[in-house]
Amino acid sequence: MKDEKLDKRYLRMAQIWAENSYCERRHVGALIVKDKMIISDGYNGTPSGFENICEDENNVTKPYVLHAEANAITKIARSNNNSDGATLYVTDSPCIECAKLIIQAGIKRLVYCHNYRLSDGIDLLRRAGIEVKQVSLDD
Repeated sequence: MKDEKLDKRYLRMAQIWAENSYCERRHVGALIVKDKMIISDGYNGTPSGFENICEDENNVTKPYVLHAEANAITKIARSNNNSDGATLYVTDSPCIECAKLIIQAGIKRLVYCHNYRLSDGIDLLRRAGIEVKQVSLDD
């Protein structure tokens, strides 16, 4: 019960963090938590130094936009932390490209709220032995 309450709290925090996204089509937030401490965060958006416009004139996401999970994982690479054994909280389930990064980062648990249109990322994480949990925040 206590773990479920923590999962929901961290997911709500990821949802709030998603509000930082400049993307019009979808706002996604991510937190990486290790030993009950937030060690990294991310939201979907353009790389540092780029304009904060995620979609082109046809409302198609630009190819260089980073997903929230990728932003959180790459922030760890620039810090003194590591994500071995950590939990990733993300508002939307990861795509297959982010799933590969999650596996390589040593993250052992994923908690998410909403399903992405494809399930191949979740399938890959389960195949890699990563615990995957979907949590509804609609209480």
